[in-house]
Amino acid sequence: MNRAIVHMDLDTFFVSCERVKHSELIGKPIIIGGGDRGVVASCSYETRFFGVRSAMPMKMALKLCPDAKVIKGDMELYSQKSQEVTEIIREKVPVLEKASVDEFYLDLSGMDKFFGCYKWTCEIADSVRKNTGLPISFALSTNKTVSKIGTGEAKPAGKLEIDEQHIKPFLNPLSIRKIPMVGNATFQLLSRIGVRKIQTLSEMPVEVLQQMIGKNGTELWRKANGIDETPVVQYSERKSISTEHTFSQDTIDVQNMQSLLSGMVEQLCFQLRSEKWLTSVVTVKIRYANFDTETKQVKIPYTAVDHTILKYVTELFKKLYTRRMRLRLIGVRFSGLVHGNHQMNLFEDTEELINLYQAMDKMKIRFGKNALGRASGILREGASEASAKRV
Repeated sequence: MNRAIVHMDLDTFFVSCERVKHSELIGKPIIIGGGDRGVVASCSYETRFFGVRSAMPMKMALKLCPDAKVIKGDMELYSQKSQEVTEIIREKVPVLEKASVDEFYLDLSGMDKFFGCYKWTCEIADSVRKNTGLPISFALSTNKTVSKIGTGEAKPAGKLEIDEQHIKPFLNPLSIRKIPMVGNATFQLLSRIGVRKIQTLSEMPVEVLQQMIGKNGTELWRKANGIDETPVVQYSERKSISTEHTFSQDTIDVQNMQSLLSGMVEQLCFQLRSEKWLTSVVTVKIRYANFDTETKQVKIPYTAVDHTILKYVTELFKKLYTRRMRLRLIGVRFSGLVHGNHQMNLFEDTEELINLYQAMDKMKIRFGKNALGRASGILREGASEASAKRV
């Protein structure tokens, strides 16, 4: 039995949230991002006409579209709107995967016995628009890759159905850039041998692709041929990652504790970014020498960035540690996790800071997660009993 997989994507999500809140922005060129040294987090279709794109340096974007209105961005608003959309969709479908703050996969396999899957998806999209005011596009097909590409072609505020016999005719004329796993380096590599369309890629011997780009060659060939058996993973916010540190001797050294917390945050944030998670709940835990245990948590806008989360952790620790008593253990937990690519705070961070994080992550991947880190986060206890775990 063919699967029925839907990909839904909120159009220019950050911009649309601002327009719901400020209707006077409708129809105007909008850029969401930081200051002159920042980058574009999101931009309206009016600015894209001039060549503005996400992750572009702000200076370049404003040269291309000098009349654009720049808005710093409100991740708290965007997180709230994302949750509203999630709840609307979750109430109506059997299996929902939240791929990021503005992107969803639905598995409607078998529902065509009771409802028309395409009609049902249209009703869900209409419900999102009616209840939130946010424009949303979707595509229905037999797998995640084809439906995601279909959504991209349907935008803005569009809908598309691609049944099995029309998958190849749909994919063949498209650029290989449309395949989700094709980045700039892969595109340049394949372009040099004349492979720019999906049809050409699909007709290549899979062995050649393996030689050119390694183990991902087979997966790329399968996607070019419209083959993707990846399941839709049921969305859940109960997943978490955490780390704890038990002191070799009970301590009241606050400076050392803050240093340890900084190191824990850095370690967990690297894990978030490596596995493409974003967190929305941060919890700090302390255990006194008499084994009294206390925790405090705070709900935050989705992020995976050390210095953003460290502010919350530091504040929570100050509120928690109020007794003049030695501590036996401290810990940090991130929960409310969703998969996502908005890994940097594009509204505040400069291009240099974003590049620094990316460079540090590459070094950690190559040489190990403890190869480098913030000076403030170096663990001062030699025999650390810290442990990281996922729940």
